[in-house]
Amino acid sequence: MSRYRNAGLFVALAAVWGSAFMAIKVGLEYFPPVLFAALRYDVAAVVMLGYVAVASERRRPRGRDEWWLVFVGGALLIAGYHAFLFVGEQYTTSAVAAVVVSLSPVLTTGFARVLLPSERLTPVGIAGLFLGLVGVAVLSAPDAGNLLSADVVGKALVFAAAVSFALGSVLTRRVDTDLPMETMEAWSMVLGALLMHAASVARPGESLAAVEWAPEALWALAYLSVAASALGFLIYFDLLERLGPIEINLVSYVAPMFAALSGWWFLDEGIDLATVAGFLVIFAGFCLVKRETLARELPRLRATVSRR
Repeated sequence: MSRYRNAGLFVALAAVWGSAFMAIKVGLEYFPPVLFAALRYDVAAVVMLGYVAVASERRRPRGRDEWWLVFVGGALLIAGYHAFLFVGEQYTTSAVAAVVVSLSPVLTTGFARVLLPSERLTPVGIAGLFLGLVGVAVLSAPDAGNLLSADVVGKALVFAAAVSFALGSVLTRRVDTDLPMETMEAWSMVLGALLMHAASVARPGESLAAVEWAPEALWALAYLSVAASALGFLIYFDLLERLGPIEINLVSYVAPMFAALSGWWFLDEGIDLATVAGFLVIFAGFCLVKRETLARELPRLRATVSRR
């Protein structure tokens, strides 16, 4: 029963996070991008704080290290990642955005090798990181004569989102605290929402007056806030504890499939050969940088399956 539960939650998480790219695309028709991201985390933060109040023994951070953890999470994992993603997705499809974001585990490994003393980047690991970047180049297919086209800029902004998330993931690992993950995530959402509201105010043309409160806008906001953010992160933390970081990282490579399907079904978005090729190259890079861990994990997975 546990196997089916974990598999079901894994697929559900990939589906929710993958289809979130489609919901972002829908919402961008009605919201200014950074304000949209900020409003998403206004709602998600309230939901997560309510969950922490009921389910966690620690309702808020204590001490400098724990608040630093919240600051890194709020600034990079929430504000930086989502502001870049929402602005960039104005100019690209749901599937392309999801594929570029799937580079995050590769970038995380690269940053870890540089910033964490216990990590070391081998020549094969460097090749994997390079292969992941090649995958983004294949996906973007930039025109040398027009590097500032909206399509290329959009993909570059989504790439910046992946960089922000990867860097934040590594920096949070540098801080050793007893703060429960759900409490850190809830307060990071609060801070991230505040930072994005500040960025929205600074951007020309972004204000509540520019929002069109159509039913589709409310649906997109609710789906992203409750399903993709609050519920999605709770499933993620549960699976992280049960499956470990390698298997849960694979969500990044299943989510683009759901992004492509939902974008095609709801928005009539096409999937071109460059998108598929870029995804395959990025996944190959992931396999290279994680080759040692995958080699350790595969015998355990085979033994688990054979026992069942």
